Amino acid sequence: MWIADNWKDYEVLDTSSGEKLERWGSYILVRPDPQVIWDTPHAHKGWKQKNAHYHRSQKGGGEWEFIDLPDEWAIRYRNLTFHLKPFSFKHTGLFPEQALNWDWFFGLIQNAKKPVRVLNLFAYTGGATLSAAAAGAHVTHVDASKGMVGWAKENAAASSLADAPIRFLVDDCVKFVEREIRRGNKYDAIIMDPPSYGRGPKGEIWKMEDSIWHFLELTVQILSEEPLFFLLNSYTTGLQPAVLSYLLHMTVGKRFGGVVEADEVGLPVSESGLVLPCGASGRWHR
Repeated sequence: MWIADNWKDYEVLDTSSGEKLERWGSYILVRPDPQVIWDTPHAHKGWKQKNAHYHRSQKGGGEWEFIDLPDEWAIRYRNLTFHLKPFSFKHTGLFPEQALNWDWFFGLIQNAKKPVRVLNLFAYTGGATLSAAAAGAHVTHVDASKGMVGWAKENAAASSLADAPIRFLVDDCVKFVEREIRRGNKYDAIIMDPPSYGRGPKGEIWKMEDSIWHFLELTVQILSEEPLFFLLNSYTTGLQPAVLSYLLHMTVGKRFGGVVEADEVGLPVSESGLVLPCGASGRWHR
């Protein structure tokens, strides 16, 4: 398993009864997690000192219970700053387990010894975008949500990257790639963090299991002649790391050779010393 263990401002303190106890900077949150199927005693004192608790509803969705939490706050990872705020369906605006991938491609970009053009698809609030830009890449950031793109711009400004070569676009990712094929534009690296299910700005439906193969076949067409890396993430239940590996072998690897690897990603849990699974990633590189 690949573990995101370089955080200072974030920590999974404990897990029990379908929930995880987390420290986000100075604040402690309790949020549901489907991987936590064990029911252990709430030994960590943070369970009684929480600042907010997201309660999952039996009918789906849920709601926040706020005890002592500001509307917005910030945490740092290395030289990057991220604005956080609690919003729909338990999210805060950041997936901290992805930091292990940020570190991975940061090194690849810095060691490339050439200009690197990165395309970040389903780019959310910009964690991967900022890491790539901080490493020196020119980044195109694409997400269907205008609010998420605006949030990513705020994070860029907070990370002193407001003037970095980042192009922020509100667009449906599939349609954007189709247009880039027609325009003949190429990228040296692609980051893809698709949701299990989603809708584009005009109601376009995305379902991971049904859409990802066709989309990978499209996206490989806009890689440059000597690409640097390709990152594919999945939070979809049932798509094991081996599936991501197979997808990358049959698309990127088939065309460019190189190395494909895939594994679960996870976060260390302070109380137990174990690792909480948080999805999977597939990586291709030269």
